[in-house]
Amino acid sequence: MLLSSSSDKLPVYTIEQVRELDRLAIQEYGIPGYDLMQRAAAALFAIILERYPQARSLCIVCGAGNNAGDGYVLARLAQQAAWQVQVVAVSSPATLENDAQTAYQDYVKAGGKVVSFAGPLPFTDVLVDALLGTGLTRPLQERWLAAVKAINASSQPVVAVDLPSGLNGNTGQALGSAVKASLTVTFIGLKQGLLTGQARAYVGELALADLDLPMQVLQQIPTQNYTLSTGLLKNYLPKRARCAHKGKFGHVLLIGGQAGMAGAIRLAGEAALRTGSGLVSLGTDPQHAAWLNLNRPELMVHAIQASEVATHLSNKTVIGLGPGLGTSTLAQAIWAETLNTSLPLVLDADALNLLAQAPQRRTNWILTPHPAEAARLLACTTETLEQDRFAAVRALQQQYGGVIVLKGAGSLVADETAIAVCLAGNPGMATAGMGDVLTGIVTSLVGQGLSLMAAASTGVLIHALAADQAAEQGERGLLASDVIEQLRGWVNP
Repeated sequence: MLLSSSSDKLPVYTIEQVRELDRLAIQEYGIPGYDLMQRAAAALFAIILERYPQARSLCIVCGAGNNAGDGYVLARLAQQAAWQVQVVAVSSPATLENDAQTAYQDYVKAGGKVVSFAGPLPFTDVLVDALLGTGLTRPLQERWLAAVKAINASSQPVVAVDLPSGLNGNTGQALGSAVKASLTVTFIGLKQGLLTGQARAYVGELALADLDLPMQVLQQIPTQNYTLSTGLLKNYLPKRARCAHKGKFGHVLLIGGQAGMAGAIRLAGEAALRTGSGLVSLGTDPQHAAWLNLNRPELMVHAIQASEVATHLSNKTVIGLGPGLGTSTLAQAIWAETLNTSLPLVLDADALNLLAQAPQRRTNWILTPHPAEAARLLACTTETLEQDRFAAVRALQQQYGGVIVLKGAGSLVADETAIAVCLAGNPGMATAGMGDVLTGIVTSLVGQGLSLMAAASTGVLIHALAADQAAEQGERGLLASDVIEQLRGWVNP
């Protein structure tokens, strides 16, 4: 099935876990390996037909191992369906072993032809990357690198078999270079490296073919990691009782907005209102406190000084701290005073930068760093952090506690036991104010009584879905306030 932001909650695996599922299916449940290979190719062909209904010709670039075997079975199936099929071999078919060799022999017996890779690839309706599977662990060399470059130089749609060749299936990092696919069809289970960070530039659309493995096989390799689905919305945002009143839905206090940054805290405040908070107060710089709610009178705005923080915390449900806060002497005093509260906290932006200066661990907060902020929290470079986002979010949670939202393409949400992955969202979200809106959403959900993990996960998903809806008119030029306009529909599922 083609995956989307509305797909069901799905388990997410490491490469090692998927290999073990494959082994169990073959060795303990008696499913022949060649049978699984044929299932994979049949599913691949069906998805190609679904995604490219006008296509009638394929060029399949085959490499080594079972990935090539999948390609040869696909070639046979397409040829039997009267498609024009061209197979280009980067590795000699004579070196193939076991099921992959059987797949090649069956293709040849059916009248199939193979040519050796010699540079530019022939033009067909669809180009298939069946070069390398999940076993690659080092940068591509010579002939393989040339083949990846030839695939990327083509103008036709590229379909990757299991994962784009050259991509690390655990980290999502390209090993020197990788195929940039239009569509990736992955088998048995979702590999974590396909879902987040730089991988999103290589994977294209993503489809999963589970190969009909028995449930007993899947149950033997449990995983705590999963994708976020719209089922969260109905679970955590049920219809309100007819006798509801504002006191039941939390009094949120959002603190931030130094001089020149009034927009950050204003965006967070309006997002909290649109997410359903009963009451929203803003604590902000005295220079703009008097006019900040002129065109949003539902916000309660207070000029805040460090000596008054304790007073403002009184009778609140949750505190969101950081949007536009700055790192001035006043900001540091507000930060220190806020840490004295036992209320749940949602920290973003400058609050995270202040935390990085004096790290501490708590169980009752949500941290929402983007990669650069996360790198400061872990005292590493952004480049190092982005090399393995799953490892990074685990490290953040272990060091700082609570719930961590590592923002970016394929945002990750982690507590002490699980990591959730958001498949929704788009490049238009890379603009000022998006993180402030997320802070308002997540803080609002904590105030409405959701657990920290539920609030963070649901908030990340709502934010991304609203952004996708807002981007229907185009990603370029998308504003954070455009996302706020779409929130109401998503918080009323």
